[in-house]
Order: sequence, then structure tokens, then C-alpha cells
Amino acid sequence: MAEHMAQQNAEGSRDLSTLVDASAELQHLVQTIWRLRQPDGCPWDREQTHQSIGKNMIEEAYEALDCIEADDAAHLREELGDVLMQVVLHAQIAADADEFTLADVARDIDAKLIRRHPHVFGDADAGSSDEVLKIWDEVKLAEKAAKDQAVAAGEAAPEGLLDDVPTHLPALMQAQKVSRKAAAVGFEWDTVQDVWDEVAEERAEFEAEAPGSPEREMEFGDLLFALVNVARKEGIDAE
Repeated sequence: MAEHMAQQNAEGSRDLSTLVDASAELQHLVQTIWRLRQPDGCPWDREQTHQSIGKNMIEEAYEALDCIEADDAAHLREELGDVLMQVVLHAQIAADADEFTLADVARDIDAKLIRRHPHVFGDADAGSSDEVLKIWDEVKLAEKAAKDQAVAAGEAAPEGLLDDVPTHLPALMQAQKVSRKAAAVGFEWDTVQDVWDEVAEERAEFEAEAPGSPEREMEFGDLLFALVNVARKEGIDAE
């Protein structure tokens, strides 16, 4: 924190009045969650596992999203609290199992943010969002190279192209992530019109199958995926 503050003060262009110190409140929340999971705490909280409450994270995130889309700041405050509670609870479950702690979570994401913003915390220059995206791509390539070295040294398990695409995402959101991954390794069309041609082909294949058949269902999936690629090429959120 001191290093970040020094950088901000050196620039003289940051609004330090917006820098909130929530350390005491966050620590109190951590203690509350810890207390709930103690032997003399709450029976329900003590019984929970990552798996038993996993979907709660999704539900709370969607409730927060509803508030965001409704521009409802009052309820967003409450829903973000529910999301934060899920994070702290999962971290406490992990700590109880000697897996990791909330401090580890905070440390890792802080390091990741600093690593992926060398134009803020390092010597890189970025004057536009497009330049920032190029920097992110370079950083991610460096991270991948480091992972590949760890795999080669037997220090980590190999990862597939789609391993980091969550399986519980909404279908169209997941398809768009898969589409971007595929495009990054060369599975790409030159123009949007090329993708529309693919849509036409997939529609013809769909219509050629018998109604109600498994083949027709599979072809419909191909048609949807082609349309998702149109959305990606057009910069549209398919979801």
C-alpha cells in the first residue's frame, strides 16, 4: 500500500480522497465468518463445503448484476456484500482445510493486477485502451511461457486450450469465450461476411436433418456457435 501511495503522490494527479481504508471492517467480517465456523458457532455454517455452497456464488453475482443494470446503488451495496461474504466464506473453508487463506487470495490478485498493468506500476506506456489490450496480451503470453516451463519441469500439470473456460457460465457466454480462444489459435474467419456464409451453411445443414432427431439438435448447436462468432466479430455480447 505504501508503495502504491508513493506512486500516486509522485504523480500528483490521483484523488486520494477516494482511497478507502476498509481494513478494520474487512477484518471484522473475516472474524465473523471464522466465528460462525467454530465448534460453538453455527451448525449450518460449520457443515458447508466449497461444493455445497458453490452455486450460491453464481446466484449472488447475478443478483448484484441485476442491481447494476437497474442502476440501483442502494441494493448494489447489499448484493456486493453478499458476494464478498461468499469470497470470505470460501476462503475460510479453505483455511480450515489448510488449503489457502484469504490473505493468499488478496496477495495473489494484487500481484496479478500489478503484473498485468506495467503501464501503471512499471515502465510500459499505454495511451489508449487498444494499447492496454496489447500489453495484456504480451503479459498473458509471458505468463503462459512461465506455466509451460513449470510443466516441463514437472512442477505443474499441463493445461488445455479451454481449461480456463468455466463450465458453469451461461451457454452463450461460454460459447463466446470458446470462440475467442479458438480465434486466438487460428480458427478464425477473415471477415464478418465469411462468418455469415458459415451461418448459411450451418442453417442448411440444420434444415436437412429430420425434425426431432439428435442430428438436427447437433446442427442447431453448430448454427448457434456460428452466430456467436458473428457477435464476436461485430463486438456484440452474445449473452
